[in-house]
This record gives sequence, C-alpha cells and structure tokens, in this order.
Amino acid sequence: MLFDVLTLFPDLFENFKSESLIQKAIGNGILDIRTTNFRDYTQDKHHTVDDYPFGGGSGMLLKPEPIFLAHEDLMRKTEEKRSHTIYMSPSGQTLNHKKVIELTSYDHLVILCGRYEGVDQRVIDELVDEEISIGDYVLFGGELPAMVLIEAVSRHLKGVLGNDESLLSESFSNDLLEYPQYTKPREYRGLNVPEVLFGGNHKAIAQWKEEQSLKRTEERRPDLLSKTHKP
Repeated sequence: MLFDVLTLFPDLFENFKSESLIQKAIGNGILDIRTTNFRDYTQDKHHTVDDYPFGGGSGMLLKPEPIFLAHEDLMRKTEEKRSHTIYMSPSGQTLNHKKVIELTSYDHLVILCGRYEGVDQRVIDELVDEEISIGDYVLFGGELPAMVLIEAVSRHLKGVLGNDESLLSESFSNDLLEYPQYTKPREYRGLNVPEVLFGGNHKAIAQWKEEQSLKRTEERRPDLLSKTHKP
C-alpha cells in the first residue's frame, strides 16, 4: 500500500518511517510512505499557503491553489492505483476498527494534513473523499492524526506483524476489549497470575478470556456491547 501525505511539515514523518515495524514493512516492500510539501506548489515569490478567511473569523486558512496542484500531481503519478483521499479533521468521522479495515481495501491513501484554522472548503468539496478524526479534540495540525491512521491501517496489511493471528484477538476485532494478559514471573510482589492460565485446559482458558473481555468491555466501553454480547 502507498501512503501519500500532503503536509507543510514533512520532516515530522522521518523518524516515524525509520522506526520499528513501519521501517521493516517499508524495507520489505509491503508499504511505502511518501510526503509532499504543498508549499512547493505555491506560485508566488513568498510561497504563501494561507490567508484570512472571507467573512471574518480568527486565524488563517490554507489556500486551495497549492493543495489542488500538489494533489493533481500525485494523481498523475499513481493513475493505476485505487486511490482514496482523506482529510484529517476534528469534524470528520471518528476513526474506529471498522473504518481501519475498510481503508485496507485501497492501494493508495492520500492524507491531507491541515494547519491553522483548516483548509478552504473547495479543497474538501473537490478533492477529499472523506474526513476522519482521531477524537473529539483539536491539535496543532493533522500530522499526528495522519501517523495514527497510517499505523492503524498498516498493522492490518499482511506481513507487517510477525504473527497475523494476533489481530484476531485484540481489542475491537470482535467489538470487545482485549482480555488481561500476563507473562513471567508467575508471582511478583504478592501479585499472582490467575491459576486458570496454568492448567492446560484450553477450553477453560478460552472461556476465561471471553468472560474477562466481556467484563472489561462492560466496565470501560459499554457502548461497544451489542445484544449478542450481553451476558
């Protein structure tokens, strides 16, 4: 999968691309992350990317021209791919597991990172397929949300994780939060690992995991529980 990020701060993505599983996935050709500074597509001597909004209001708004030109250039370079353009915005649909899985069906995700008071509405109307938020709060820009989206989607690309089966039991994969997990030592500072995990009874272990997932979800995220999950 190819991720194209339109941003005024491409350097923010350098460490992100060069660490951990993302770096490994890029090296293995499973995904690629390209950044484009749409300031490079400005056509005035001051390389202006923002201006005051018509009708008044606080702050500055990103101008449409450089974003249109940058986006059109990317589309010309990736005509053969199934592309989808996303604007990271607090006004968008909140990112969740279902949306992440949906996004894995594309070959090419273009992610626009806003700054200041956002972007000219014409950019959203003409170039953006959907707006996505990572939560009900506002950040300085869309770069961190873009990284969240890239990592969430990348984890579901075949070969990125060492064990793809781990995706089947993690939180939100079945509308439940993941059960508690333990490792060595068996006892630490008087805190013991549940005995059921040592008996070798796989049926009992599976039942314990399901019960713990239901309990944790009911306590922390009851909104996730469907009628089929309610005890």
